[in-house]
Amino acid sequence: METVLLIRYGEIHLKGLNRPFFESKLVNNVKHALRDIDGVKVTKEGSRLYARGIKNGEEERAIEAIRKVFGVHSISIAVQTEKNYDSIKSACADGIKAAMAKRNMKTATFKIRSRRSDKTFPVNSMAIVSEVGEYVLENVEGLSVDLFNPQITIDIEVREHAYVYYDIVKAVGGMPIGTSKKATVLLSGGIDSPVASYMIAKRGVQLNAVHFHSFPFTSDLAKQKVFDLTKVLTQYCGPISIYVVNIKEIQEQIYEKCNQGLLTVLVRRFMMRIAQEIALKTDSKALITGESIGQVASQTLDAIFATNAVADMPIFRPLIGFDKVDIMDYARQIGTYDISALPYEDCCTVFVPKHPITQPRIEDVEAAESLLDVNALIEKVLSDMEIVKISD
Repeated sequence: METVLLIRYGEIHLKGLNRPFFESKLVNNVKHALRDIDGVKVTKEGSRLYARGIKNGEEERAIEAIRKVFGVHSISIAVQTEKNYDSIKSACADGIKAAMAKRNMKTATFKIRSRRSDKTFPVNSMAIVSEVGEYVLENVEGLSVDLFNPQITIDIEVREHAYVYYDIVKAVGGMPIGTSKKATVLLSGGIDSPVASYMIAKRGVQLNAVHFHSFPFTSDLAKQKVFDLTKVLTQYCGPISIYVVNIKEIQEQIYEKCNQGLLTVLVRRFMMRIAQEIALKTDSKALITGESIGQVASQTLDAIFATNAVADMPIFRPLIGFDKVDIMDYARQIGTYDISALPYEDCCTVFVPKHPITQPRIEDVEAAESLLDVNALIEKVLSDMEIVKISD
């Protein structure tokens, strides 16, 4: 018998003739996630991935790494055994005992489930369940059968080998990173944009990020917060390059020359233009923001319309209909919330108008921009930007 990690994937099964491409990406991404654990071999056999060679005591660490790989649906620590009744029965009895010991149980209810993918195995799934269940009842003390609400469920899969397991750890799902094209996210230090990044990356999209700051009005701590947020995202998304852009001069000129009520939407339009320039240079096919309708002055429908007007590529807003509490819950789930909540000001808090115009008219916005040398300002900040690559 050998202990292995049995790794399941879900949506990839629907990919038809393209399925091998998606499976290959997933195998490579799982290997990358396990690169710091010595001796691991990841293989695809049938419709499952297997991680073998994991040393005793390293299983939980490996599971924690794999469950963050987009494309993985769930993982189990399984015993691989021979495809014969004696081996399967013994593995199931040992599995029940291990489950009871892990949960500190003297008595337990249980059931057996079986899946026979190898149709050459001479006994069908119902017969496997019946015979193995009878053997377990006779050889493990303190058990009773409960088919509807058992405390322990033992699963048997008959494939290239027989596999027995009792726990299923849910993973993030989605599609493997690298199976879609690249997109560029406008990444602030707030709660929303890291969640939006995660949600788009979950569809297999590789990410670049643009971070805007206003040093010296914003601090290096604020910039470091974004790097720390990105570090968390790389556990799911892989390496991310951050294009760090100082827009202090742009904000100052808008503040001095334009209607201050339009400051927020004017800055946002500059951000979109700059992000699009970076996206085009990095072969990105879309921009991503963390906007939600009505959350702040720059996220009313009129403001979003005015912002969209300067972009020629798609802008994805995966949080557009989310409640703020829902976004916060999502941030906690993926591990970014505590960092986002640190009280370091970002560029959006600099030169905030006392009375922002929440329903800007596009003609007023364009008239205000005519007072500025838009192209020269953008060219200058792009020439001074910093590029930082964050890896997991």
